[in-house]
Amino acid sequence: MNKWLKLAVLTLFATLLLVACSTKPEPTTSEAPVQDDSAYPVAIKDATGKEISFDKAPEKIITTAPSITETLFALGLNDEIIGVSDNDTYPKEATEKEKIGGMTLDAEKIVALAPDVVFIHETSVASSEAALQQLQDAGVTAFVVPESKNFDETYQAIELIGEVVGHEDAAKMIVTTMQDKVKKVADDVKALDVERSVFIETSDAPSIYTAGKGSYVQEMFDLLGATNVAKDGGDNWFEIDPEAIVKGNPDVIIVQYDYVPDIIEKVKKRDGFSSIEAVKNDRVVQVDVDSTSRTGPRLADGFEEIAKAIYPEAFQ
Repeated sequence: MNKWLKLAVLTLFATLLLVACSTKPEPTTSEAPVQDDSAYPVAIKDATGKEISFDKAPEKIITTAPSITETLFALGLNDEIIGVSDNDTYPKEATEKEKIGGMTLDAEKIVALAPDVVFIHETSVASSEAALQQLQDAGVTAFVVPESKNFDETYQAIELIGEVVGHEDAAKMIVTTMQDKVKKVADDVKALDVERSVFIETSDAPSIYTAGKGSYVQEMFDLLGATNVAKDGGDNWFEIDPEAIVKGNPDVIIVQYDYVPDIIEKVKKRDGFSSIEAVKNDRVVQVDVDSTSRTGPRLADGFEEIAKAIYPEAFQ
């Protein structure tokens, strides 16, 4: 290679290297959410209808329910979270936070931690009246997040939490991602053009509870075109007689709990269950209780797991 050709090659290489080094990388979804301080001061109504004012984004947050905790972590607020409930298991960072009680809140501990806001789930308000009064008397701000009984209400709750903490855009991104996943899963299942009946239980015998009309699980079944054999047995969550399950003869039985060892085999061996299609065809499936029951950012993942339990061939 003559010296002029060598020079041309070196010049070209240097030019390409300079361009590569000066080109900015495309932003990724893993970038930390941006807090919008321009939204403050703001007054926001909680689930009780009470209007609560925030002069600035909360810097010290306590969360008392797993679904709220998962939402706050998904919004990137690890550093701001100073306390979680005893029932929090996800993400891993949540298990390392200070615990402030489970069904019964430790109001004294909460007050001592001096949070800017305490997120309370609407379903626990009745059982936490005394603790909430203590917080109010101590001047601690409690914000009640509404109960979510379907996907739309879950999306609204995520966006409401995002508004309180100044991460509205991040909350909307979470919701959009969930909506896209739910649609894709539903479309993939519908493409099979197969209908199956299903029964889901959230507790073991002798007190077997299941989901009926008005529950988010019923909405999942409707989106998947699956027939809930317990749909007309009650609203939301109710106890069902084993004989009614046998009579319903579901194609699939879903176990939505993990506190009983070898539960799948135990379900199959219940009196009369050997005649059920799900048992005869080995379609008794255990799913992850947290992702399929917590109405937070992972509910779309739980929906996919429910879909795989009923229509596994759609995901092969």
